[in-house]
Amino acid sequence: MNIVVGVSDMKASNDPAGTLVTYSLGSCIGVAIYDPVAKAGGLLHFMLPESSLDPEKASARPFMFADSGIPRLFKAVYKLGGEKRRMRVFVVGGSHVIDEKGFFHIGKRNEMAVRKIFHRNNVMIDYQDIGGNSNRTIRLEIASGLARIKVSGEGEISI
Repeated sequence: MNIVVGVSDMKASNDPAGTLVTYSLGSCIGVAIYDPVAKAGGLLHFMLPESSLDPEKASARPFMFADSGIPRLFKAVYKLGGEKRRMRVFVVGGSHVIDEKGFFHIGKRNEMAVRKIFHRNNVMIDYQDIGGNSNRTIRLEIASGLARIKVSGEGEISI
């Protein structure tokens, strides 16, 4: 059963029948985490790097921003028995789909926000597919922890 994570959204699950999925990651970034012992995972689809860009919107939609969404993602999986030291971490997106000329560098800024947050919290990335100019989809199977990445115009890979 697909558990769809929309734009500016996050879901966590320990349902072995569930597959977390988010579509059309352009400049947005999808962060998927999975604890193989707890068999629990989560997926965040954020749009912008810093909640200070719009504190009112961040209060109403914390998953829109890296700095307010990523901590909530980890806390949601911790509540399902996950532990940071066991997490497998996948980061996908951050492309230049809308901003092809690089005026705003949203994809790059989103990538840098993830790296900064993870560095500060000693989180290692197990797999990343960042940048370029293609949309991506990521799926995370809760039973196995298998992640599947589909790049627009290319095949799907399993990690």
